[in-house]
Amino acid sequence: MAIKHISISALAILSVVVMGTSCKRGHDDTGTEFAPNMYEPVGYEPYKQTREHPYNAYGLNMRLPAKGTVARPNYHTSFGTGDSTVKDLMIYNIPADSIGIAERVLKNPVPSNEKTLEEGKVLYGRYCQHCHGEGGKGDGLVGKMYKGVPSYSADAYKTMNDGHIFHVITNGKGRMWPHGSQVTPEERWKIVHYVHKLQEG
Repeated sequence: MAIKHISISALAILSVVVMGTSCKRGHDDTGTEFAPNMYEPVGYEPYKQTREHPYNAYGLNMRLPAKGTVARPNYHTSFGTGDSTVKDLMIYNIPADSIGIAERVLKNPVPSNEKTLEEGKVLYGRYCQHCHGEGGKGDGLVGKMYKGVPSYSADAYKTMNDGHIFHVITNGKGRMWPHGSQVTPEERWKIVHYVHKLQEG
């Protein structure tokens, strides 16, 4: 009986000690790592410097890729000929709040033809029609809920030029969300061509 009493007392004292030491830890202390390999994998991770790499320059885990080897989506990156060639459609660094600059400097580098317009129509149907409507009248199913979606054939919107439309597709405007991460630059320019057709009414 005495042994059982001593065991219970020892267990109670041990519990108090453990609780007391755990209360002293800061809130940022995650405690003991019971499986360090779960946290620090053996394989080198490109964005995590876990330990000095014995072979790479500067001891980094990741080397810089060779110039020109960064993977890109499968679409054309240049259009035009001679001085009017647009070298890289992927680069677009006009700030979101600088639509005036886009209106002044951007010109559609993608040639306008039947094929481009047909592709622009398909892309418009995929990304724009639900708000702007099939004919660009602002009467899409979602547009009716949002309210305030413009009609492209209205006088105030007939003057939207290439740069304006491309910039708005890229960065959004008002209630319209940005689509730059969903639609490639080439696709955006094709949509621009189709929007111009809808502006004609």
